[in-house]
Amino acid sequence: MPARPTAPPAGGLGWAHLGMDIVSVTRVRRLRSEYGEEFFGRMLDPGELDDCRTSAGLDLLGLCGRIAAKEAAFKTLRVRGVLLPWRDIVVRRADGGWPLVHLRRRAAEYAAQAGIAEITVSISHDVDYAVAVAAPILGDPAPPAGGDLPERTSPEPLSGTTGTVRSTP
Repeated sequence: MPARPTAPPAGGLGWAHLGMDIVSVTRVRRLRSEYGEEFFGRMLDPGELDDCRTSAGLDLLGLCGRIAAKEAAFKTLRVRGVLLPWRDIVVRRADGGWPLVHLRRRAAEYAAQAGIAEITVSISHDVDYAVAVAAPILGDPAPPAGGDLPERTSPEPLSGTTGTVRSTP
């Protein structure tokens, strides 16, 4: 047995790596206080930020959930020595309320190399923390259903939702 355990590589039939992440609302609140809401534009695209807004302003739990979902989805790809390509993993809310993740550019390439077609994502949050778990589905990437990500007109905070990642270059 090796001194340090190693996981088998992803990509084999029936084998996939789970991803999970937890985000502290206190930490995100501190980042917003220190750098302003513009800081999150480095991590989320305008549509994602719009999904995190309510009539009261930026929903920190929703923002934390999106950040956790991006990290969890990235962890399923198991790439070494690579920083998370924040803007290449886009988490939006479907009309039904569950998160949809669109992988583009580098993230889509990593998924294709790992044999990942889709990723099921679950996000939950409560007061101080948001968590997300991502489970990849192996196979050929499915074509995007209906084209682009959904347009939303009534942002509401996410709460305990699940969804699927579509990987398209």
